[in-house]
Amino acid sequence: MRVMLIGFSLALTLLLSGCQTDGPFNAAQKKTLQQQGFQYLGSRWELGLNDKILFGIEQYKLTPESRQKITSIANNLKRVGISHVAINGHTDNYGKADYNQQLSYLRAKSVAQVWMSSTGDDASHVSVNGYGMSKPIANNKTAQGRAMNRRVAIVVEAP
Repeated sequence: MRVMLIGFSLALTLLLSGCQTDGPFNAAQKKTLQQQGFQYLGSRWELGLNDKILFGIEQYKLTPESRQKITSIANNLKRVGISHVAINGHTDNYGKADYNQQLSYLRAKSVAQVWMSSTGDDASHVSVNGYGMSKPIANNKTAQGRAMNRRVAIVVEAP
């Protein structure tokens, strides 16, 4: 009887571990997100565009190359049924907090405008957030860390 219970327990564990997925995403969506450079972070997929989407210092207008990159990502995700995203702007810790808050929002908004114009989605599919310097991902004491913190992150929580 004990051997049967252990066998049943092992079979149940194997069955349940095979059911784990990366959220409500199908295989094509996961593959596309990975191909675009997104990382799965437990409950969401995220792409930090710190070195891929460049703004000049204290600028929020996108370069033509950045516009093309955003358009490509947006269209690839839309093709597999992903149209709802959050676009989050961030800054380093230089400057005043209220200025950085506004700058981070304007950067996220610039990305969102390109996203929506390329996909035809309306604002109900794209949320725009400016976090300023409140959510660093690297140490602001180094130039490299500050550069990593000046970013726009595209977040996908559900298709």
